[in-house]
Order: sequence, then structure tokens, then C-alpha cells
Amino acid sequence: MAHKKSLEALDATLQDLRNTKSIMGGIIVLLAGDFRQTLPVIRRATRADELNACLKSSFLWSKVKTLQLKTNMRVRLSGDSLAGEFSEQLLTLGNGKTATGDLTGHIDLPSNFCSMVKSSDELIAMVFPNIQNNFKSHGWLRERAILAPKNVCVTKLNLQVQEYLPGNGKSFYSIDTVVDPSEAVNYPTEFLNALNPSGCPPHQLFLKIGVPIILLRNLDSPKLCNGTRLIVTKLLTNLIEATILTGCGSGESVFIPRIPIIPSDEPISFKRLQFPIRLAFAMSINKAQGQSLKVTGVNLEESCFSHGQLYVACSRVGSP
Repeated sequence: MAHKKSLEALDATLQDLRNTKSIMGGIIVLLAGDFRQTLPVIRRATRADELNACLKSSFLWSKVKTLQLKTNMRVRLSGDSLAGEFSEQLLTLGNGKTATGDLTGHIDLPSNFCSMVKSSDELIAMVFPNIQNNFKSHGWLRERAILAPKNVCVTKLNLQVQEYLPGNGKSFYSIDTVVDPSEAVNYPTEFLNALNPSGCPPHQLFLKIGVPIILLRNLDSPKLCNGTRLIVTKLLTNLIEATILTGCGSGESVFIPRIPIIPSDEPISFKRLQFPIRLAFAMSINKAQGQSLKVTGVNLEESCFSHGQLYVACSRVGSP
């Protein structure tokens, strides 16, 4: 009955919009999703530019009619009172209404919102307890990760966690070249090797058998897409054999080849031939959008740039 009433309300709203003179010629556009997770980011922009990037700053906003969902089905089906309280705390955080504790704009998280730790070693021990033995369980690895605002912290954490795993690793080095051969004299190979753009694999990729990895490019949709997590099962010279950890191809064994990657946000146009993956013990908060986890650690040694980013990190789980 509730579902029928929702459809009737939506139908009435659509009819009202059809009868309204629109600047878009009467075309109806439905925008769905959690807009608290839509982070308005413009590269190399000022704070004012980021605010203007929001849809609410557009003249189109006056033509938008907002329809809100009222029932949290996860909480309703689970019957967990803690999950209900946690959901309300998340909404307060995502809406930017969490109280700030000082003049810096930093917020004070409620004491029952999460468990606090004082070091990255302690954080790793909480998220990946007894990892030397548990890493062999794909289900155990699938449900946990550490999130951080910046890739610098993510890289450091990934290498730190990988050190706990037994066995010897293998390094894979990329082949970096400039797209324009005439620029080769200006940008030597050593300089290109030192570049580490976001969304691009590192020059030196050090891996061990059994580590989780995340794809950085679409290889074979819908099984192997940007953001798919896998477990490394075999390291070959020009191929990596892995088992898909998440998505529609979960459990399947696949091969990942080296591919040429040209970063789009670098002032230097260069090409990197490397496996399109990174370690995934830790992920950037932006990369974690769309991931569902049971255990999440959030490294805040580097501050989040907005309440929305912290909301994305904390909402990967359903309870405190």
C-alpha cells in the first residue's frame, strides 16, 4: 500500500511538471541518489568556485522539486536500534550540522559513533586483526578496508599493511614515455618515473600473493570495471592472475594485462605502460564511493576537505 501511494505521489508530481512551463522545453529529468555523497570538486579551484559548482547555486534549482525517501529500509529490516541512531548521526554529519569544537572548523564526533585510535598501527590492528592468518579468507578481506582523504596516506598505509603478509613480493616497473617524441629530451625517463598522478598506477608496483587490489580502468564491463576489487593469486612477468572479490563476477579467476595509460590531469602528456591496479587494503574516500563494507577504518591524519567527504567514508558501513 505504501509503495502504491509513493507511485501515485510521483505520478502527480510528474503531471504538475508537465503542466508547468519549463525552460527545458518540458523535458523531465530525474536525478536520483544520495546528494550528500556528491562532492563538488573543481581541480585547482578556490573554495568559492567549489560552492558555485553546486546545483543549488544554479538558476535551474528553482525549477527542481525534491522528493525525499522517509524510511531507512536497512534499519527497518534489521531491527537494530544502534543502526537507527547511527543513521541519524550520519545524516547530521552529511548535512553539515555536526557541532564544531573549535575555531578551526573541526567537528567533534559523538562518543558512540565510532572507536578512536591514536596511531596508524593501532588502526591497522583494529581493521585487520591477525592478518597474517586471516588474509587467506576472501570473505574476510572483502568486508574491510581503511579509507583516507589523500592518496599519499593511502599509499603509505597499503605498503604498511602488506608488510604484515608472509612471503616474498615482486616488483613490476612501468615503461614511461612522452606522447610527443620531440619532448623526450625535455622530460627524461627518470623524471617521468617519479610522477604519481591520481587514478594512475605507480611506476614501481610491489605485490605479494594474496593481497587485495583495485582496478583503475574499465577492462571488461561489467565484470572488470573501474573500482572492482580483486585478490592476487599468481604473479607472472606480463600478467597478473586474480580472483574477483566484488561485483557480478565475484569468485571468477581473471588475467590482468599491462595497458598503456595516459593521465588526463597532468601538464605533461606522457604514457605509462603498467598494470591498471593499486593495492586496496586502503583506498581514498573518493575511490570508496559505491563500496559496501562491514568494517571500515578512517585515517584522519590528513583532514577531510568537507563534511560530505567524511560522510562518504563513514556511510560505507551500516552500524557504529
